[in-house]
Amino acid sequence: MSTPIGSMLAEARRRAREHADFDGFVALVPYARFLGLRVEAQDGQLRMRLPYRRELIGNPALPALHGGVTAAFMENAALLHLLLRLDEDRIPKSIDFAIDYLLSARPQDCFAECEVTRAGVRVVHTQIRCWQDVPERPIAVARAHFLLSYPE
Repeated sequence: MSTPIGSMLAEARRRAREHADFDGFVALVPYARFLGLRVEAQDGQLRMRLPYRRELIGNPALPALHGGVTAAFMENAALLHLLLRLDEDRIPKSIDFAIDYLLSARPQDCFAECEVTRAGVRVVHTQIRCWQDVPERPIAVARAHFLLSYPE
């Protein structure tokens, strides 16, 4: 039985896969929409972009992006990655999220890529890498577990 959210997910997934139109997925995740998160596909890889806005600055003295914004961007990037790669009919629920901050995030766009390192029937483990200039110089790395949908 398809739920309303399941139908919206299926349609957004279809549009993304057929037309590289990722706006429907971002619209389904309110905080990703608030952040202005963008999804890009390059060489079969999904890359998430957090466009810089002054409102995202946490420390104006440096200036540096707020650490909570960086973490939220990375967690939402992982969630959108799962929605696009898996055929779930519900939005996965975050179980845990652990982040290592490596460098201050300067006032410019951030990028993230995710990797599913282990997927079970009910739980999936992801690793997320976030950078600004070059992928080989991450500003943060994170690990997250998500609960997938399961029969009730």
